[in-house]
Amino acid sequence: MPEVTIDHREKAHALLKADADNILRLIEVQIENLTMPQCPVYEDVLDTQMFGLSREIDFAVRLNLINENDGKALLENLEKKLNILHEASQNSL
Repeated sequence: MPEVTIDHREKAHALLKADADNILRLIEVQIENLTMPQCPVYEDVLDTQMFGLSREIDFAVRLNLINENDGKALLENLEKKLNILHEASQNSL
């Protein structure tokens, strides 16, 4: 595989991972400072961000920059972290 292709794939994966990390930080800030997880605004932000990330991943998969399993793993990992964060916020109430 050409080096340029590998470089693009590594960059795509890094960018998608960074976007997932940004979503996690956004939700952390929202839980800590702004709203509770039961709030419709919280749910709207989370749904919008997760949908956007899933579309980015779909696009990267279609361009063959990442494979489908890696994309699913990114989403699943983020969902697990968000669930842990949500549970922690519920237990602190």
